[in-house]
Amino acid sequence: MQIGFYAQLDRGGGGVFQYTLSMLRALMEWQRGASGDEMVLFADQKALHEVESLYASGAERLSIHAPHPSGGKQGIRERLLKGIGDDGPLREFLRKCKRSLPVPHPDDIQWNDEHGQWFREHGADLMLYPSTETISFEARVPYITAIHDLQHRLQPEFAETSANGEWERREYLFRNCARHAVFVLVDSEAGKEDVLTFYEPYGVTPGRVKVLPTLPADYLHGGVSSDEIKRTRQKYDLPERYLFYPAQFWPHKNQARIVQALERLKLSTGLEIPVVFCGSASSNIRQDYFSLVAHMAEFGQVSHLIHYCGYLPDEDMSALYAGAVALVMPTFFGPANIPVWEAWAMGCPVITSDIRGIREQAGDAALLADPKDTCALAEAIRKVWTDDQVRQDLIARGSKRLARFTVEDHRQRLAEILEDARERLTSRSNHGL
Repeated sequence: MQIGFYAQLDRGGGGVFQYTLSMLRALMEWQRGASGDEMVLFADQKALHEVESLYASGAERLSIHAPHPSGGKQGIRERLLKGIGDDGPLREFLRKCKRSLPVPHPDDIQWNDEHGQWFREHGADLMLYPSTETISFEARVPYITAIHDLQHRLQPEFAETSANGEWERREYLFRNCARHAVFVLVDSEAGKEDVLTFYEPYGVTPGRVKVLPTLPADYLHGGVSSDEIKRTRQKYDLPERYLFYPAQFWPHKNQARIVQALERLKLSTGLEIPVVFCGSASSNIRQDYFSLVAHMAEFGQVSHLIHYCGYLPDEDMSALYAGAVALVMPTFFGPANIPVWEAWAMGCPVITSDIRGIREQAGDAALLADPKDTCALAEAIRKVWTDDQVRQDLIARGSKRLARFTVEDHRQRLAEILEDARERLTSRSNHGL
């Protein structure tokens, strides 16, 4: 069986970007042990650099499956780049896959057999999508897709899930991705429950929804030295102690509540607690929200406590996590969030949201606060900032919780899902479906 992997590696994609890289690396490991199976990568030009870093480090693991007669790294390169559109018709094809508004009615699918034929010509028996893409169901090639959240259904009051036709676009995308997939991948039992709640009426059965927990980004590295932490602080002109929140500036990320909590702590306790925000604000909604957060900080006289670092390179993230007093992530969206895993991996205590899904992810390894409650968030921040025993307990619990699902567990679970998909497709073929 040949697995077609559709990689949209956009660093502005936040957690989805990291999820895609983790799955791609897991597939490389799967390919090493898969008898007669191969991977065909479909990616656009922006993904080329990311892909090169992967096959450069994993070439030996893939060589057993490289069909190029010369073998070695050149053979790996040619095989992996078979679907990369750095020029020619594939690049144009991938560009056309990007849908613009307006979208059709969710039940009026715009089938595109030309694109399906293109995937088949490149050898894909089964497509794997680490993020939801309309091309998955429109191409009518059997596929597995990840669905990371259904917030347009759960919280349509946020502009990023509903404004300017976004709700309709998402519903067309998610409903059809779920109903036509061989399997749907979710990161938690809460995520599975959401998919079934909204799309079981459209034929999605419990057996077709598979839980595959996420992993911390593997660019993070442990054992960060005090010198490295100091150099990174100096690079961004940061104070010795700070809170950390790596997130794009969407309203649901709730940076505004952190600003309010810092203002409250300053007024009520005299504590002045710096926070480091990193992430982009490149769309209209994000730009407006960024301006709102900045205005709130100025009005509350805590602007000097807010450090905006923009989008940070991977090589600086380990030191920023390791040097932080805590990750503070009062997001409104779940059901799970990668920065929580990342913080635990780097020995960083976690403050996050007391909401369904995140409670399941965090367990007793985080301080939880209602994302609407400034007082609760301020109190959680105060505890971690002033009590080193609280910090050490959270670090220990986070490390223990992270160990419950390892990189090897992720690879094994993904391999099992692919084998289940093979059996299902074989059964379909035998029954003429």
